[in-house]
Amino acid sequence: MRVLGVDPGLTRCGVGVVDGSAGRRCAMVYVEVVRTSSDAEIGARLLALDEAFTAAVARFKPDVVAVERVFAQHNVRTVMGTAQASAVAITVAARAGIPVALHTPSEVKAAVTGSGRADKAQVTTMVTRLLGLADAPRPADAADSLALAICHLWRAPAQARIEAALGGPERPTRAQAQLAAALAQAKRRSR
Repeated sequence: MRVLGVDPGLTRCGVGVVDGSAGRRCAMVYVEVVRTSSDAEIGARLLALDEAFTAAVARFKPDVVAVERVFAQHNVRTVMGTAQASAVAITVAARAGIPVALHTPSEVKAAVTGSGRADKAQVTTMVTRLLGLADAPRPADAADSLALAICHLWRAPAQARIEAALGGPERPTRAQAQLAAALAQAKRRSR
């Protein structure tokens, strides 16, 4: 399975591609950090992210796109930028017909380090080891995107078995439902 991981951010957005499967060694295919200037107009910044995600999807043809789930923070400006970048990644995947998986930061940390409270240095160290890289991916956004992809590779099979046992996927969170409704409304308007 090939997973494109997205560590969303408006100024720095990590994009990593990893091949692998549950219980097997993973291999890094690609990693980059897409940057946009904080001085640029928001539309231009979002368009730059759209173009970068679209190019990565076309080039690497992932089976799934794993995006960090947006969670509330005290800094509303940071949350908004993260949510906007996430929405662009999700939209690009949907346009290409690729499934999207959302993982919380603590799920990602637990998957790659064994602790949901690991710091960025621990995540980077483990990503470097797990992928057998000679050098640590820098900046942290790059390592985080690879960690998201690894997390999905290792957690997806177990999540699918749990969902099947429960009779379907887990109920979406309020934020996920609102995002889905907003995307559906935008799609209707564009017709």
